[in-house]
Amino acid sequence: MFLHTIGHNLWNRIISANFCRSYGTTSIYFRKALHAIGELRNDYIRPPSLETPTKIARNHRFDPYFKDYIGAIDGTHVRAGVTKDVEHAFRGRKAFTTQNVMAAVDFDLRFTYVLAGWEGSAHDVTVLADALTRERGLQVPPGKFYLVDARYGAKPGFLPPFRGVRYHLNEWGNKPVQNEMELFNLRHSSLRVTVERSFGSLKRRFKILDDAKHFFSFPVQVDIVIACCVLHN
Repeated sequence: MFLHTIGHNLWNRIISANFCRSYGTTSIYFRKALHAIGELRNDYIRPPSLETPTKIARNHRFDPYFKDYIGAIDGTHVRAGVTKDVEHAFRGRKAFTTQNVMAAVDFDLRFTYVLAGWEGSAHDVTVLADALTRERGLQVPPGKFYLVDARYGAKPGFLPPFRGVRYHLNEWGNKPVQNEMELFNLRHSSLRVTVERSFGSLKRRFKILDDAKHFFSFPVQVDIVIACCVLHN
């Protein structure tokens, strides 16, 4: 019942009819399953290995230049159903209310850190700063780095691309690389796209992330994001 709900974005009354169970029963067991999967968070969303990633090792495009990079970080917006009094805080660059979800992924498309629940209007830099200062927050091991988008800026442990230079893969076409900065950006983009692919895969697999159910409280919506990431891994 739980997987049908999050995988197909079905209303509780439809789940009740499909499984011939009462509305109350399906609601109770949805919450129990959500809690149980949430308890597995630290078992399945784990920090990345400190070894050189397989995608980078012995690949002349990336090794040795990116051998100390353990993943990529980015944010995505997930629809949020919130009360009228806080809608303004959850309305950012989207036309609808969202929560800003930040994640780190390894180069095998696995989530290694997830922070959900920030308002849609929050800047990605603010969300990252929060992740770094939490008691069990994002950790960057000494000598290791994450690839990030330009909006995060350069800081210890985080490497963005060069600004003002072609970056996104769809900007290249058949045009050859012109200089060292373009070459760096091309390879940076080829690796960092991993996090975008992970978010895309997550939203395709779990349709509930496309639409906030207003009968779920916002804390439950946050827990649903985490549960989807656990199941994805």
